[in-house]
Amino acid sequence: MLTVLDHLPEELLSVQPEDIMQVLNGPTLINLQGRRDDVLVMSVLLHGNETTGFLALQSLLKKYRQHELPRSVSLLIGNVFAAQQLQRRLEGQPDYNRIWLPGDLPEHSMTREVLEHMRQKKVFAAIDVHNNTGLNPHYACVNRIDHRSIYLASLFSNTLVYFTRPEGVFTSAMADIGPSVVLECGLPGESHGVDHVLEYLQACLHMEHIPTRDIPAQEFHLYHTVATVKVPSGLSFGFGDDPADIRFECDLDHLNFRELPANTTIGRFNIGMNIWLDVQDETGSEVGGRYFCYQDGEILTTVPLMPSMLTLDKRVIRQDCLCYLMESYPLSAHRADTAPDATQGPEMLPKS
Repeated sequence: MLTVLDHLPEELLSVQPEDIMQVLNGPTLINLQGRRDDVLVMSVLLHGNETTGFLALQSLLKKYRQHELPRSVSLLIGNVFAAQQLQRRLEGQPDYNRIWLPGDLPEHSMTREVLEHMRQKKVFAAIDVHNNTGLNPHYACVNRIDHRSIYLASLFSNTLVYFTRPEGVFTSAMADIGPSVVLECGLPGESHGVDHVLEYLQACLHMEHIPTRDIPAQEFHLYHTVATVKVPSGLSFGFGDDPADIRFECDLDHLNFRELPANTTIGRFNIGMNIWLDVQDETGSEVGGRYFCYQDGEILTTVPLMPSMLTLDKRVIRQDCLCYLMESYPLSAHRADTAPDATQGPEMLPKS
């Protein structure tokens, strides 16, 4: 499934995401030589409706149309089939950001080929750009706690999230090769999201090295994703007064990155129905009773919790999840690297 190019198709600089198959016929890896040999890997459109990364990439490459790139880059342009319809993924397709593990699908062969190409290079860093479908701040995610990944993430935002599930994400696979970061850039179609990603990628291109020194803990907030919440497939759901088994609050996505106290109502159900949400922790164990209870037709939180990625998009909820649950993570107790680095790094970008 993978096309590998050593040049940039000129048409790629102006095509709209939904028209990208006029230029590319499938997932494509584009390797471009720069002054520095260590490679900045950028992945975009792993979800076809998350267009900010692709638009930022276009702006970046236009700047270097007539100039040498400061460092080599490898550009992975993912689910162009879903991008045609501005959908996360098409029906019958796997999620392109859940396939980076062993498997027998053609898409698994594609991911193995990408990773083999990357293992043959000296990878400076891997950056995967995404959007949200609900109201979230700009934030960055890491799959491993180490100085370089945390430093790269903190350049984008002072809100950081560490997660190990869902499994099979691009950055988790790339973390075996070099420091990897996910950029979550708010809703697609917002110009300030494109500008923020563009500024970040430019900083990465010009960075001489990634410091391995500690970053003062007061400069960022680190959260740990501890559970994934899904609506069981046998239950219907909606929002507000929608006729459904579960009726979530109309402003549900306004609760993202807010600490909800115990006994917060997130939805309602018809009394007498056997209603529950599917809540799994990092081991895949069912832990719904730890976080939610069902009383007098209301779905209530049982403990203080902080959700992320709550959305009102029913298709995304079915294809992925309702939300993730997070808790604060004391980084000082989990430092993976201890080697000091007295070199001053580049100036921090403005925080979101």
